[in-house]
Amino acid sequence: MGEAHARAPAAHIEDHALIGDCATAALVSRDGAIDFLCWPRFDSPTVFASLLDEERGGEFTIRPVLDCVRALQIYLPDTNVVLTRWLSEEGSAEVTDFMRPARGVDGGEPQLLRRVEATRGEVRFIARCSPRFDYARATASAEAVRGGVAFRVGHATLRLAASVPVDADGPDAVSDFTLSKGEVAWFALDGGDGEPVLGQRAQDALAEAVAWWRRWTAQSTYKGRWREIVLRSALALKLMTSRDHGSMVAAPTFGLPEAIGYGRNWDYRATWIRDASFTVYAFMRLGFRDEAERFMGWTAERLKQNEGRLEIMYALDGSRELDERDLDHLAGYRESRPVRVGNAAAEQVQLDIFGELMDAVYLHDKYGHATSHDSWRAATALVDFVCERWRDPDAGIWEVRCAPREFLHSRLMCWVAIDRAVRLARQRSLPSPGRRWLETRDAIHADIWENFWDDELGHFVESRGSKDVDGAMLLMPLVRFVSATDPQWLATLDAIGQRLTDDSLVFRYRHDDGLEGREGAFTACSFWYVECLARANRLDEAREAFEKILAYANHVDLFAEEIGMDGRHLGNFPQALTHLALISAAYYLDRELSGERSTWRP
Repeated sequence: MGEAHARAPAAHIEDHALIGDCATAALVSRDGAIDFLCWPRFDSPTVFASLLDEERGGEFTIRPVLDCVRALQIYLPDTNVVLTRWLSEEGSAEVTDFMRPARGVDGGEPQLLRRVEATRGEVRFIARCSPRFDYARATASAEAVRGGVAFRVGHATLRLAASVPVDADGPDAVSDFTLSKGEVAWFALDGGDGEPVLGQRAQDALAEAVAWWRRWTAQSTYKGRWREIVLRSALALKLMTSRDHGSMVAAPTFGLPEAIGYGRNWDYRATWIRDASFTVYAFMRLGFRDEAERFMGWTAERLKQNEGRLEIMYALDGSRELDERDLDHLAGYRESRPVRVGNAAAEQVQLDIFGELMDAVYLHDKYGHATSHDSWRAATALVDFVCERWRDPDAGIWEVRCAPREFLHSRLMCWVAIDRAVRLARQRSLPSPGRRWLETRDAIHADIWENFWDDELGHFVESRGSKDVDGAMLLMPLVRFVSATDPQWLATLDAIGQRLTDDSLVFRYRHDDGLEGREGAFTACSFWYVECLARANRLDEAREAFEKILAYANHVDLFAEEIGMDGRHLGNFPQALTHLALISAAYYLDRELSGERSTWRP
């Protein structure tokens, strides 16, 4: 077994594809390891986390024993089914990984299936399943059961079943088997209930999964340029959308650092209200109306439950159980510590969230279903709150962990909140304190021009009294606060280009944020920059920048939160906001290049 148990080189963040069932998701590395998986839901503790600690984290590997091997990985077209292939002079092999997709709300425990095939020659394989429960704080006992091995710790059980012999080896399950060309072996990881899905049943499940994903992608109305990467972004977003609640995780991971070797590590397995308008916008533009409807249903519930008050983020089920704590026993991705779960930013004041939510309410009303009476009452209370509090300093979109400031983006999104409410009330003849809202909206507009425009620099600045710019300012024309061709905005766009960009990549800011380590370029900001260029009729620049950014996608067209200067991905992976921004930029740029005028946006 020594030959087979040798550890492969540590995977980088970008060396992964994502599979899932819309209840949880797993990362599959290019060398056949499932090295990150929370079970049974996105926000449950991990059972595999070797990406965060190679020794303690646990993983599920299946690898062929081949010399001088080349590994390739793809998605089957228009699906979230992953195919990993190994090519060698002596033989070739492949593993197909998938989780059985959502079969409705409360679709049961996850089922992760792995199909192993020798595609040329006779190939020996070594499989090792090493679950480490509760964020690797608990090691299960492994015992042989009919058809496989069961792992038990406390009340939790996992079962690994296989069509080839599997043995318990301490806390692990191992299998050493050989296949000839065309022969297939199956592995099934589940909660241990019922008969395991193997053999023909597994083959049928694979066919069903492929058909399920292709039926979903067939709803897309997008026919423009970059269709494949736009649909891949949509498929990734679908994987991050909870089948149980309709909410969406910001990313299915935690602890992946924004700066290698430092503590910029956060937990993104929650739903940010900030993502609401981006999510509704992206899904509805691509034709995925059910996802937009369910997400808006979830946000409407938060709005009604809080009677005009709103938190910046929630757990997927709408609860507030997000206490941040360190997992000091984990070494961290490439020694980036501490690894954290939960998110203390949930306690911050971030005034921009009201604008993102009201923008989503407005878009949903305009392109989906009319706002209900109860939702409008809750929205009215929210907008009244904004009218009282818009002058307050806050932590801002970047969730800085230092003294609150008056940020331009926060002030901008307070304007958006009131502006969308005014428009909605007028268009739907809804009751509202119209004069007060109009006066406050115009006061915020005047305040931004008076206090965030710097005459000496000749452009807007990120916060009152500052001389800096930040990437969130790129949203000014995207939310229709200022014309995308206004000379003063164009001067600001140029300032952002000069001070925050590195070729096509855009940093969210350059100033000290009180945290150690230098983070990478913020991928979503890079796509916002492209859209701003396109809206400014600088189409050649926009297209070149867009193509350059797309070149940073990984081998299956996924993006992490940030890109380092060496081209490596940084931060949680894949990040929803990045893929939402990609879809928006691609959609608008394609329309402009085709000479069509978009009817989207207020």
